[in-house]
Amino acid sequence: MTQLYVAQPPAIYLVRPPLVVDCSVLAALLFDEPQRDVAAAQIAGVALHAPVLLESELVSVALRKSRAGMADAAALGLKDYAALSIELHRVDLRAQFEVARRGGLSAYDAAYLCLAAELRAPLATFDRRLGEAAAQHLGELA
Repeated sequence: MTQLYVAQPPAIYLVRPPLVVDCSVLAALLFDEPQRDVAAAQIAGVALHAPVLLESELVSVALRKSRAGMADAAALGLKDYAALSIELHRVDLRAQFEVARRGGLSAYDAAYLCLAAELRAPLATFDRRLGEAAAQHLGELA
């Protein structure tokens, strides 16, 4: 009988499923917000994706933290972001406009949803409105 050998590279080289993450998830993680542990568990073992606007949104959160007297936490959060591996994407503007218009979403939220639809990937968010719109929109994809 011939023996079957299966050799695999280390887990870091195996394909990880994609996950689109919005600013609320990363802000919870990076700025040590109450939902931090939930966010950390959700992003473990996946390939993170976001629209390019993510970085400006994170800077906005850091500014709010800094202005509220948490300058050290803001600086540390931005430093920790630099260590994350997140693939940033441009989003089709017409699609973003239509998704925002139809779903009653902000242009920012529509960018995350468009990217999730384009990648055929789940979208992680703590935003109820975006989460509900994503469940409907992604559920209708063919």
